[in-house]
Amino acid sequence: MSVISSASEPLRVSEIFFSLQGETSRVGLPTVFVRLTGCPLRCNYCDTTYAFSGGQNMSLEAILAEVARYAPRYVTVTGGEPLAQKNCQSLLRALCDAGYEVSLETGGALDVGGVDARVMKVLDIKTPASGEMEKNLWSNLEHLNPQDEIKFVLCDEADYQWAKQVLAERKLAQRCEVLFSPAQGQLAARDVAEWILRDRLPVRLQVQLHKLLWGNKAGH
Repeated sequence: MSVISSASEPLRVSEIFFSLQGETSRVGLPTVFVRLTGCPLRCNYCDTTYAFSGGQNMSLEAILAEVARYAPRYVTVTGGEPLAQKNCQSLLRALCDAGYEVSLETGGALDVGGVDARVMKVLDIKTPASGEMEKNLWSNLEHLNPQDEIKFVLCDEADYQWAKQVLAERKLAQRCEVLFSPAQGQLAARDVAEWILRDRLPVRLQVQLHKLLWGNKAGH
C-alpha cells in the first residue's frame, strides 16, 4: 500500500457502503462504493440529489480504512461528481496502490485526463433531455482506454436517436464499451432493447440492478 501524507486535504464524503454493482460491465459484483459530496450538474433524472451537499470530511487514511473493512476486490468512486473535489485523484491512486480494482463514475463535464491509468473510467455523455447536454466535455473522449466505458442515460426516443448519431459520428464503439441506460420512470427498458436490436447497435443495454433489488435507496 502506498504511503499517504497525513497533510493531504480531506475529502467530503456522502457515504461509503458495500453493495452489488448495479451498472457497467461489472454488474452484480460485490463492490464498495465511495460516494463523494457535490456536483456541478443538475440532470433532470438525478437519483442521488442527497449527495449534492452534506456528508462528512474524511482523510484519505480514514477512507482507505473504511473500505478495507469489507475486504473487497472492487471499489467504485462515485458522486455527485467525484472529480469536483481536487483530492479525488489522490484517492483514486491510493485505492489502486492498495490493490483494488477501481472504477470512477463521472458525469463527463470535468477533465478526466489526470485520472490514474489503472482506473476504469465510466464516462456519462449527457443527452438533450438530461438538461445538461451543453456541459459535455468532448475532449474527454481522447482520454478513454479500451478498459473504460461510455454511458448514455436515455429519457425518450429522441435521446436514443441523438445517442445513436453520436455513437456513429464519433466512432465510440471503437474506443470502448458503450452502455445505453433508460432513465427510471421515463423510458421502458424493453423499448430501448427493441430499438437496439432493430438498429443493430454495438452497445450494451444497461438496467440498474440495484434499483430492481432495493429500489432507489441511499446505501445501495
